[in-house]
Amino acid sequence: MRRLTLTLIMLTLGAMLFVSISSNIREVRANGDYTIKNAYHTIGFTYNGYVLINDTIELSGQAPNSFLLGFPYPFGSYVLRCIAFDATDRSNMFPVTLNEPLENRSGFYGLKVDLSSEAPQNFTIEVLLSNRLVTQEAENTSLYTLHFPAFPSLTKTADTCNSSIILPTDADFIGGTVGNLTFAERNLSAFNYNVSSVTFLVTSVQLQVFDVDQLDRDIKVSEFGDVFGSDSYYITNKAADAITSVEVVLPAGAFDVNAEDQFGRNMSQPKETATNTGRYGITFSEEVKQEKSTNFVVNYRLPGEVYLKLQDGTNNLALNMTLFQDMDYYVNQTKVTFILPEGAKLQTFEDTLTGGSYGIMKNVFQESVTISKQGMISLDNFSVRIGYEYNPLWLAFRPTIWVLTLAIVGCVALVIIRRPKAPGTVAVPTAALKLRPEYLKSFAESYEEKVKIISEIDSLKTKAQRGRIPRQRYKVQRRTLETRLETLSRHLEELKEKMRSAGSHYAGLMRELEIAETEMNEAETNVKSIEARHGRGEISLEAYRKLLGDYQRRKGKAQTTIDGILLRLREEIR
Repeated sequence: MRRLTLTLIMLTLGAMLFVSISSNIREVRANGDYTIKNAYHTIGFTYNGYVLINDTIELSGQAPNSFLLGFPYPFGSYVLRCIAFDATDRSNMFPVTLNEPLENRSGFYGLKVDLSSEAPQNFTIEVLLSNRLVTQEAENTSLYTLHFPAFPSLTKTADTCNSSIILPTDADFIGGTVGNLTFAERNLSAFNYNVSSVTFLVTSVQLQVFDVDQLDRDIKVSEFGDVFGSDSYYITNKAADAITSVEVVLPAGAFDVNAEDQFGRNMSQPKETATNTGRYGITFSEEVKQEKSTNFVVNYRLPGEVYLKLQDGTNNLALNMTLFQDMDYYVNQTKVTFILPEGAKLQTFEDTLTGGSYGIMKNVFQESVTISKQGMISLDNFSVRIGYEYNPLWLAFRPTIWVLTLAIVGCVALVIIRRPKAPGTVAVPTAALKLRPEYLKSFAESYEEKVKIISEIDSLKTKAQRGRIPRQRYKVQRRTLETRLETLSRHLEELKEKMRSAGSHYAGLMRELEIAETEMNEAETNVKSIEARHGRGEISLEAYRKLLGDYQRRKGKAQTTIDGILLRLREEIR
């Protein structure tokens, strides 16, 4: 009996020991028995002020299945996106989880990279942060200050960490909490917590702080094999002062470039800033003030012999393009539409875009392909190949339609001319009602004054909330502004009635104005609603940013409509 009991005890202890050893082996395999030899930490900028942090990690030993890296938690609210890939093969991408606990250490914003079972020894993590980390001096807007983590926060000690800051071209280093643009740390401790800043001077336009809220690119192929491009930008100025120009990047080989403002008027001729770069300077008709938005369109042509290739058979063609490979700015929302010639039939569609959405539109005579992506930088450049079939007989389609239409109209006119005429009545001409110029001028000036007063009320409210003015003074000033606003609103309503009765032209303008006002009010209400919901944690940061961008674009379009109506009224005064 004792011998049996002893045997059972030995077997139990052996099983427990085996489970423990197996568990430890699995844990070692999962976590990886590795050391961090080198970390290369680089901080750079996009043209529109976004911050790009690149961390390349070199390991020795058995690489883990997952890797944690982070930085001080205050930077977490500025993170827009993150990608990870094999340092020796960029096409080998790894999933990244944002806002991951850094081994339960508080005060850090963590990133978890899920490496493959055959994890590489060297891999790169690139993090894009908002341009709100870049601030300008109010007195000297050429001085910029960047707040950044000088070293990454790792869960193990790194033998060496080499850090560098890449400033915009022609920028001068002024100073900061780091003594130079390159610096290193030996035996960088685990969970390093560092918040640094650097100040630099930029006197050129190599850095401008603005948001590209929307970029819509249309690529149209004509029936003759010509390729036309049109880029529509919607931007918001985030700089400390007004901006008068920006630089955009067009596809390689673009020529016959011209630009139009938000009212469809031609702007100054775009100038290529460097030979054969596709980078063009766009000068606005009017400066864009701080926190104001504008949209403009850049039209161009592309060499058909480069982008369009004839395939097997006389009717099969392929459009091949690489998009956004040289784009040096971040775009919140991008949409690219490829418009085929009338009568063309889409055969194949291939692309290398990651994380995009697609759509195919088929009209009666024309087909198009649309690609959309939220958050676009040059790292997301992708290639597109569209194969389609086009019968040259479609070249005669439009002329034939026009000839038939003219023939039908001619026959109808001939029948009407030959028909016996009935005794006619004498028409008594009536004078068209025309508004006096002073009415138009008064309406435009009163409306602009109304907008100014509303802006002053909002500014006054902000100052009161921040405690910059006494409560009693706020109430008095607000009551005065609201009284002026009420008087102006009554005056504008009277002028609107006069304009509605002046004919369909002015009635249509007033209708457009009221629709735009309603759209703007709804957008402002929705912005306040999502801000409150985000503050209560009901919607995620990503959903909040997407909704905010949509509502701001709707508000900007409505403002553009209103500005256009006022501009047309002022032109009629002249």
